[in-house]
Amino acid sequence: MLITFKSSASPDVQMLENLAQYLLGIAGKSLGQRGVITHEELPVIIAKLEAAVSADKQNNAEHSLHHGADGHDHENQMPVGLAQRAFPFLEMLRDSEKLQANILWGI
Repeated sequence: MLITFKSSASPDVQMLENLAQYLLGIAGKSLGQRGVITHEELPVIIAKLEAAVSADKQNNAEHSLHHGADGHDHENQMPVGLAQRAFPFLEMLRDSEKLQANILWGI
């Protein structure tokens, strides 16, 4: 199922339910039928997601070092990481923080 996040500060962001649940879990929120991220919560949530993205990048880099030493070109085989998956949502969060707008879903 697709989840649509809405904010007056940016275009809508749609993602699959499992990704939405994962990102909101990192943020300390749970995915219900309806929900809100208030503009007051945004700085903490942005920091948590950015930390998770950094950790994921570090893990991917370490994985590449250990598994790329076999002489094969693995550059084109890299899986999509959290940074790519979370980017549209993080941009929405940042835009909403700038304009002090809430983010809603399930409406």
